[in-house]
Amino acid sequence: MTTKKQRHQVKSRWYYIFWGAATVSVFVGQMYVGTGYRKMSESFDRIINGIEVELRNERNGIRYY
Repeated sequence: MTTKKQRHQVKSRWYYIFWGAATVSVFVGQMYVGTGYRKMSESFDRIINGIEVELRNERNGIRYY
C-alpha cells in the first residue's frame, strides 16, 4: 500500500513577495508616524517651556504668587 503525501498549501513566490512588501510598508509607516510624533512632542515642549505665567493676588497687603 503506497501512500502519497499530499501538499496542503502550495504558495508561489509572489505570495511571499506580497506579504514581505506589506510587512515592510507597515514597518516604514510606523517609523514615519513615530518620528513625526517625536518632532511634534519636542516642539510642544519648547512652546510650553517658553511660557511663564505669573499670577498675582493681593489680600490684606500680602502678595500671593
